[in-house]
Amino acid sequence: MPASTHERVRVAVLADSDTRWKWGALTARRITAAEPTGFVLRGRATPTARQLAETGVSTTPPREVTGAEFLREVRDGEYDLVVLSLVGGTVRAVLQGIADLGLERRPVIVTGYVGVVYEKLADGLLLRHGADVVLANSRHDAERFRAVYEGVGADASSVVEAALPFLGGAPYASEPGRDTLVFAAQPSVPVTRADRAYLLRRLVEHARLHPAREVLLKLRSKPGEHTTHLEELPYQKLVRDLDTPPNFRLVYGHMGEVLDRTDLLVTVSSTAALEALHRRIPTAILTDMGVREVLGNHHFIGSGLLTSFDRLDADVRPKPDEEWLARQGVAAGGPPTPQGVGGGGYEKAFDAARARVAELLDGPPLPPITPYYTTETAPGYLPGILARHRLDVTAPATRDSGLRRIVREAARGAYRHGVQRVAPVIRRLGEL
Repeated sequence: MPASTHERVRVAVLADSDTRWKWGALTARRITAAEPTGFVLRGRATPTARQLAETGVSTTPPREVTGAEFLREVRDGEYDLVVLSLVGGTVRAVLQGIADLGLERRPVIVTGYVGVVYEKLADGLLLRHGADVVLANSRHDAERFRAVYEGVGADASSVVEAALPFLGGAPYASEPGRDTLVFAAQPSVPVTRADRAYLLRRLVEHARLHPAREVLLKLRSKPGEHTTHLEELPYQKLVRDLDTPPNFRLVYGHMGEVLDRTDLLVTVSSTAALEALHRRIPTAILTDMGVREVLGNHHFIGSGLLTSFDRLDADVRPKPDEEWLARQGVAAGGPPTPQGVGGGGYEKAFDAARARVAELLDGPPLPPITPYYTTETAPGYLPGILARHRLDVTAPATRDSGLRRIVREAARGAYRHGVQRVAPVIRRLGEL
């Protein structure tokens, strides 16, 4: 396909939550000039219309589908590019389904992560192996991703450095009379009632200590809604037991719009921190519950942003380390880097991804996606390391019933090969 026609490529984005729909749709626009056709996977985290609207991505909502229905779209829709914005196990299942469609000319497959990668690095990457492009959101992530693939003898050429596609907005500028602290809540961090109650109590106490300061608790979902992660103890319920001052409020809405009025962004490890840092909004990463992998704030070691509520109460604000920012791809206005992410060159962060996709679109038909149920067709396959990621999917997929059979057989094969975490995800793909 000539480069001049790339604006006419047909692009499909499949997501499984509101956050991943935002990442997938914006990624598609960053790497092509085409407007994607959107799909959201029916499941426990299927976003509501309100959640989709608050992403600010599109006025046309994505269509809700099952995995089998999406495979039918890929089979019949003649898409040139498919962006899979899904959890690792679901990416693996959809890759396997597309492989078994046996298309004469299959689409280019792009996938990646919606934010900070702080857990299950090897697990998630191996499940995504087989995609043509695995996007890394920073130089730091690109180095880690390649090291994982190369370390297990897998091809690492699919890893392409880019950036988070939703960074942007006006650079931070203080306004006279405005003093707003925003706490970016996360559905699953921290997880215990005691820790979440502690954060809530400290926010309320901070608001009382600084009555002229607006303290906002930014929430991603309303009670009964789900997002990327399940939220067992929503702050909306915990706050009912507290007597809150008038300058403390719960807020929803598009994160970019909230950041427009933020003077200090506080979080444990939310990707919102990277959005704020990109705009040079003062940012703080809390250490009150420790610096631990389970919290994700270990990702910010060396950033200069780690601090405590005691220091924030005393109006001591951390200052970011410029080199750390540049490696994370969020150094807007910072020193230039060889990759061009710093020095205000955010748009250049997607040049390599655009070039790689254009090369694949212009080239000959792509080779079949490497299946994980046979060692003969997977060079470098190491059974002792990759056994958890094997899928036994051998059924043909020439009709709709065959598409459903793919996901059923994938689930059964996954159980036979010990993929307990992936199997339920695959089985849900085939539900009507």
